[in-house]
Amino acid sequence: MALIVPILIAVLGGLVMMLVSTRVSARQLDAQSRPLTDPKLLHLTDRMARELGVGELQVLVQNITTINGLAAPDGRVFITRGFMEKYRAGQVQAEEIASVIAHELGHVALGHSQRRMIDYTGQNAIRMALMLMVGRFVPIVGPWLIGMLTQLLAARLSRRDEYEADAYAAALLTKIGVGIGPQRSLFRKLDHLAGGTNGTPAWLMSHPKAEERVAAIEALSRGWNTRPVMR
Repeated sequence: MALIVPILIAVLGGLVMMLVSTRVSARQLDAQSRPLTDPKLLHLTDRMARELGVGELQVLVQNITTINGLAAPDGRVFITRGFMEKYRAGQVQAEEIASVIAHELGHVALGHSQRRMIDYTGQNAIRMALMLMVGRFVPIVGPWLIGMLTQLLAARLSRRDEYEADAYAAALLTKIGVGIGPQRSLFRKLDHLAGGTNGTPAWLMSHPKAEERVAAIEALSRGWNTRPVMR
């Protein structure tokens, strides 16, 4: 019983934090964002919408300088002003921005945002239980190690989600006739886009290495290109 109570507290605390964080983040995004208006990008998003069988994609520009894209739990997709500035400067092409949008649509379609919130609650409970048990025998160092292990688990789950969203985007972009070229080129140039943004682009943080992602979508593409057509 002495062990169960802290776990229950951790689970309830995680749920409360998840709900509060979701509402706060939604309000912040609403205050910081405006609809995407670039005609070339809207043409590409309209093609994706038609392929997906939806009336319109909700794509907005978040007014921050970070180079990033994100998917909100409510299905909206955001591209940051930092990304859009690189696009207007000619450092990023419209099809490459579209590949980010397609990737974030993958997170929405595959339920990653909701799953990550649930995973966070479970990981918090597991971390609390293990810290209580290990801390009795290995004070200070034990809880620190448990914290590191749970962070590694979260990073592994995040990388899995990124590969899945990459595959979704590759398929969607191929179906609308864009192909994987923009995905591949953007992965390879993102490291060089950090100038003036104080470090690595956020879209690369907690993500697999660019070359590994390129190799994965190229392998998918080869499979699609060589698959015989069934009549």
